[in-house]
Amino acid sequence: MARIVLKNLRKSFGSVDVIKGVDLAIEDGEFTVFVGPSGCGKSTLLRMIAGLEDISSGSLEIDGTVVNEVQPKDRGVAMVFQTYAIFPHMTVRENVAFGLTIAKTPKAEKEAKVAEAARILQMEHLLDRRPSQLSGGQRQRVAIGRAIVRDPKVFLFDEPLSNLDAALRMNMRMEIGKLHQQLSATMIYVTHDQVEAMTLADKIVVLKDGQVMQIGTPMELYHEPVNIFVAGFLGAPSMNFLTVDVGEVSGDSATVRAGALEPIAVPTRGRDIRAGGTATLGVRPQYLGPVDAGQTGMLHGKVDLTERLGSETVVEMTLRDGAKLIAAFAEDRIFTPGQGVDLNFDPARAHLFAEAPPDPTAH
Repeated sequence: MARIVLKNLRKSFGSVDVIKGVDLAIEDGEFTVFVGPSGCGKSTLLRMIAGLEDISSGSLEIDGTVVNEVQPKDRGVAMVFQTYAIFPHMTVRENVAFGLTIAKTPKAEKEAKVAEAARILQMEHLLDRRPSQLSGGQRQRVAIGRAIVRDPKVFLFDEPLSNLDAALRMNMRMEIGKLHQQLSATMIYVTHDQVEAMTLADKIVVLKDGQVMQIGTPMELYHEPVNIFVAGFLGAPSMNFLTVDVGEVSGDSATVRAGALEPIAVPTRGRDIRAGGTATLGVRPQYLGPVDAGQTGMLHGKVDLTERLGSETVVEMTLRDGAKLIAAFAEDRIFTPGQGVDLNFDPARAHLFAEAPPDPTAH
């Protein structure tokens, strides 16, 4: 397989800078996911690695060799696209073998590679069908099989599950995870879906406006986001953000309060939180819990809407000072609109940011 190193990689289309200096190392056999909102540059970055987009400046190394000027076919990469890009007039067998046929691979070797790919993807029974006879998930498996037979150094996936329905997305996500375990291959996967990123990745690269916001394991990014963007992007439902007044700051702790929040000491985690100013308090919905009758909680509000999902109850609330908040309780609970609810949370699991809270209406 291969180690990939990006050094100050940049891409411009005319006067528009799309990738703005990305430094990144992807280790041999690692499953790395590029994640971010539409337009953040993740697919462009993937296409630069594939050789489908020129590099404006910086360097790209695969296995210690700079490949900036190397043709896509000579980089040792195989790409699986969002659209299946399989030939409708060919059988599954012919589609999977297409690259090998073009390369004039000996017949016996070609048949062996197709058979092995079909075994790995559990589609031996599909080899003589045509794409019109396949489901969306089966077509995507054909596209992945075509990549496998090339025995590439690196697999590149560009939002491969976007065209599938929810059930198929989950099944194919699990299949891709199993494929990585079987092949121990270096894989780079692009998605805007944070669930795919969290469940598949060894390492997540969070991008915004062509820049890297944070790199780390899924749990590192979930528990220790470096800024409000990362905190709000990863996790479902998204993290709650409340504007708070900062009182005393002592050591690695600051006392904060708001109209619907009782004074509470929250870790600053080394951030520049200053006494007498304002900050943004971030609390994940799953870390909020209702207070028993007769007790007083830290947050006070009224229920607007309840979503009962069986194993989880998601409650949208308006706090006493008008701020909106979402709580997710890990059990089935019944709430009525307008019902007053007091909530508690563990301050050690909360985050304080010096940044202003994001605009919920911004897109």
